[in-house]
Amino acid sequence: MPLSYAEAIEFLFPRTTTIRFGLDTTRALLDELGRPHEVFASVHVGGTNGKGSTASLCAAALQAAGFRVGLYTSPHLVSFRERIRVDGVPVAEEAVAMWTARLRPAIEACEATFFEATTAIAFADFAARGVEVAVVEVGMGGRLDSTNVIRPLVAGITKIDYDHMKYLGDTLPKIAREKAWIAKPGVPLVIGEERPRIVTVLEREARAAVAAADPAGEAVLRVVPAGQRWTGPLALAGPHQRRNAAVAAAILEALPERWRPAPAVVAEAFARVRVPGRVDRRGKWLFDVAHNPDGIRALVATMAGLDLPRPIHALVSILGDKAWTEMLPELDHAIDHGVLTVAPTAATRRWDLGWLDRWLQRPDRPPARATWALEPDFDRALARVQAGAGTVLVTGSFHTVGDVMTTLGMGPV
Repeated sequence: MPLSYAEAIEFLFPRTTTIRFGLDTTRALLDELGRPHEVFASVHVGGTNGKGSTASLCAAALQAAGFRVGLYTSPHLVSFRERIRVDGVPVAEEAVAMWTARLRPAIEACEATFFEATTAIAFADFAARGVEVAVVEVGMGGRLDSTNVIRPLVAGITKIDYDHMKYLGDTLPKIAREKAWIAKPGVPLVIGEERPRIVTVLEREARAAVAAADPAGEAVLRVVPAGQRWTGPLALAGPHQRRNAAVAAAILEALPERWRPAPAVVAEAFARVRVPGRVDRRGKWLFDVAHNPDGIRALVATMAGLDLPRPIHALVSILGDKAWTEMLPELDHAIDHGVLTVAPTAATRRWDLGWLDRWLQRPDRPPARATWALEPDFDRALARVQAGAGTVLVTGSFHTVGDVMTTLGMGPV
């Protein structure tokens, strides 16, 4: 039965409440579609922080080299369509509706999750739009992530840090293990992590993943040296983005010669690519999707070099399962006034407001240099931060940035 775009989204989005690891359901959906992921080449990008930016850099360089390029990222800021792009053009509403209607019986029969269904839709759209190479960002982890059905030309892992600990493990080695299992026999795996002990874990687990797939297979590991940074022009702001760009350049260099962009093409692409929601300045607004302690530290370090008009007012909403008690003291170093609220699209995953209110009043919490207030009503909180002069920072999650952009009538680009 045909669906409208709105009906397709209404069908898909309730499935976001379920997270399930494993590849069987995704494979079943792709089988239903004739295995579209096997008709284009791919690049696989995992890690904790920086994978979205790294994937975008790789896609931009491949497009600049003349290839027709798909880019699959998550989550989105304003529109679901942002997740699935070909040469920068989002998937059409009609295509989302068509593929959802086509897959609906299989999705219901398999009880597929939102991400499993979305991954199948993305690969079907890429094949239908004639993609030559797709850059695919891992959703969560890697080993059992839906995207791990692909056999890429090259895979890359950015920085490892604490995130999704409920699902990936509560230590960095456990998290690194999940990330490393995107490794495939004979496929170069570029490691962007800089800490030696975590690099060692990634290398060991990548070899284990290759051996599990093929006991005679070869693990092809390439570690980007610690301290290496992209030194050319870069449109993305911040020291962390220069590391991401170095990792992206290493991924591109590891491609087979037929697919490898020339260094001048890479440099040109990196000089102009922008990623919405990453130190994204628009007039008095500064948007950043930092949603874990490492992301906030990178944001604070970048802000120090931006010469932002003061005072800096921050609108902050963080998901309840994130380490916000570590994030807020870090952010306190960079702002003058902070307003804590709940992003409307994150209401079901919101932080504990009662606990937060008590935490703000605790005498033993880290001393604050900024003034902080709790305003649960999102609209009132937004009005409060934008009333004065200076800069308005919006951060804490993709939900927070996306909801403010939507309220202000801004697009993601």
